[in-house]
Amino acid sequence: MDINTAAEKTQAFFSGFTDRSKGAVEKSTQMFEEMNAFGKGNVEAIVESSKIAAKAFETVGQDVADYAKTSFESSAAAFRTLASATSPTEFFKLQSDYARAAFDTMIAQSSRSTEKMLKLAGEIAQPISNRVAIATDKVKTAA
Repeated sequence: MDINTAAEKTQAFFSGFTDRSKGAVEKSTQMFEEMNAFGKGNVEAIVESSKIAAKAFETVGQDVADYAKTSFESSAAAFRTLASATSPTEFFKLQSDYARAAFDTMIAQSSRSTEKMLKLAGEIAQPISNRVAIATDKVKTAA
């Protein structure tokens, strides 16, 4: 093998190595940028979920306060009515009516609260669920 052939082969080898290195660097840079964008999207999803949760807790707190106020007012009215009873029979009838109405109201409020909490849980989880779907798609595409 003469010196020119060896030089040409060496130059071809290093030229190919340089091209492969450039390609690897470009691919790594692109992958890093994609990972960075994905991470940023995850943080944004968590922030959005937190905002929804804060608003939800505010709404639930207001609902609880409204129910407590209504319940207190109802109890006060019932006690005034009970105090005006003229016989033990009337007193026990009024008490029974109040207890039944209070129980029905509590069951209805509990049902509304449960439905609201389930709906809110879904809304809170939605931004994160969307990110999981994106991650799953990326994994499927990469595989």
